[in-house]
Amino acid sequence: MTDTQLAKPQGLHAAALAALRQDLDGLRFYDDERALEARSKDYFWYSQILDAELKDKRAELVVIPQDQDEVIRVATAAARHKVPVTLRGGGTGNYGQCVPLEGGLVVDLTRLNRILEITPGHAHVEAGIRMSKLDDAARETGQELTMYPSTRSLATIGGFIAGGSGGIGSLRHGMLRDEGNLTYLKVLTLEEEPQVIELRGQDVQKVHHAYGTNGIVLEVGLALTPSTDWLHTAALFDGYDKALRFATAAQEDGLDCYLLTPVERRFAPYYRKFEGYFPEDRDAVFAMVAPSDMDRFRARAEAEGATISFAMTMDEIHQNRLQPAYECGWNHTTLQALKVDKGWTYLQVAYPRPFDIDLVMRQMARYGDEMFWHHEMARQDGEIQIFALPLVRFRGKDAMYALIAELEADGCTIFDPHVVTIEDGGMKTIDTAQIDFKKQADPYGLMNPGKTRGWRPEMARSA
Repeated sequence: MTDTQLAKPQGLHAAALAALRQDLDGLRFYDDERALEARSKDYFWYSQILDAELKDKRAELVVIPQDQDEVIRVATAAARHKVPVTLRGGGTGNYGQCVPLEGGLVVDLTRLNRILEITPGHAHVEAGIRMSKLDDAARETGQELTMYPSTRSLATIGGFIAGGSGGIGSLRHGMLRDEGNLTYLKVLTLEEEPQVIELRGQDVQKVHHAYGTNGIVLEVGLALTPSTDWLHTAALFDGYDKALRFATAAQEDGLDCYLLTPVERRFAPYYRKFEGYFPEDRDAVFAMVAPSDMDRFRARAEAEGATISFAMTMDEIHQNRLQPAYECGWNHTTLQALKVDKGWTYLQVAYPRPFDIDLVMRQMARYGDEMFWHHEMARQDGEIQIFALPLVRFRGKDAMYALIAELEADGCTIFDPHVVTIEDGGMKTIDTAQIDFKKQADPYGLMNPGKTRGWRPEMARSA
């Protein structure tokens, strides 16, 4: 996206805004500065580049539908008056996914939070439910989610589907896109007479990771797996190469873990709650380990010269006022560092297969104090896939893209967190199936405009 596109003036014609308000009469909506500010932002400030581009973007109206019937009213009114619509869940994304580039209407879907059905191996829920609430409810039936982001307590399932790709649990169950994890989507079209479209199986990919640009997700079906009372633990190593070697071997050998996150010792000052558990002279592997495999985990770590810093259930974590292990990895590392030092930003890196630890060590030596490293053990398409979300000292946009070019020359794939479009961030190419579905679900091109390069103004239906 060009600077010119980002600078496109915001603002509805006064008559259209007044007519929209009249159509939304009786619904819960806001136009005060505080509400518009709060609900026009996500965690894009992780990137200084996006912060400069997006910090002044605002909706002109925020509506919070209380049920699906009210969402239909909102969709009808927005289509009638040709008002841009940006959907919002927990607002924990990092790419500006729910920032309204062209003003208009933000629709907060967090009141659509019903659990419709939990059956063996499956949940059917409304899209605005918090992932923590859903996971807790699943656990009451002896089940749990296959994966969730490190922002589990705030993120909604609809937001995760719209903007996420994997996270805690991807070590065991792959990425969200992998077959079987996401099974069903109920989607509402944005037109004068909104229609309901049901997607099943691989058809859900028409909407998954589309940044809310091609239909309003009302309901979600997703896989559940038998629950485990995971032990949150950390193993401490004298050397980051040893920590990486242990984590990769643990995954290859099939230790029953929900999370394996090597974190180098320079992160220790940012993990303030773990003083004494994560010292500055040791590299850590944070993990969530099945109780039945904890002895094997401990023995293998100790055989590599490591010590187990702690091993606690979730209840014990809370009693000791510690963070759960899943908040010690993925992008929570960036959040914890930024609370202390605003000079950091980050990248998202996928390593070529098979994973080469020596490449990581060369990168650490190359960049020194300009980059701090942690890695995530995951699976993708049934194969082991290692990611990193390193902290990067922000030295300006040109320096960032020179760094990205160097990492790509190493054979790594970069999912760029400093851009707002789907294609530039991660997909790299235009997903024609998603654009074709947008023509059906968002015929006027009103949904989250500016977030996909695949949509062109001439594709819109004539008013």
